[in-house]
Amino acid sequence: MRPLSEDEIRASFVNGTDAELGQLELPLEHLLVEWDEIDALAWRDQRFRQRGYLVTMIDDEPVGLVLRATEPPASRHRAAMCNLCHTQQPANQVSMFSARRAGLAGERGDSVGTYLCSDLSCQENVRLHAPLAPAEVRASSERRIDGLRRRTRAFVEGVLQLA
Repeated sequence: MRPLSEDEIRASFVNGTDAELGQLELPLEHLLVEWDEIDALAWRDQRFRQRGYLVTMIDDEPVGLVLRATEPPASRHRAAMCNLCHTQQPANQVSMFSARRAGLAGERGDSVGTYLCSDLSCQENVRLHAPLAPAEVRASSERRIDGLRRRTRAFVEGVLQLA
């Protein structure tokens, strides 16, 4: 991913309301991002805990999504899998996130949802060398990174559909 300025990140959002985008705070970590090591920038809002953000490149242009999270289940005794990075984790570390569709579809209330790592750490998870779960079998790092890239793009394109 190419380096993005704060202005580029703010301008990239396709599904946020004026109020949501006015409240958007970039994480301090964005200043330290190794841009060539990631395919997407994702973070949870510190003030509005149910809100998250995802910015990735589509056709060499940044596209950002405002995400809304549900509360993860309280049980740690079940496993769940993130649909983007395919990391198996305790169920309380995976949450359902929805994104309002872009354009008129979103204004009508249409949204797209998927299960994601609650802390939106997918970029880091696919780059870990050791499995997170004892029974987890991992593909090569390159395959995990490529899969995350493809699934992220598909999710973003689903939000853009009918825009």
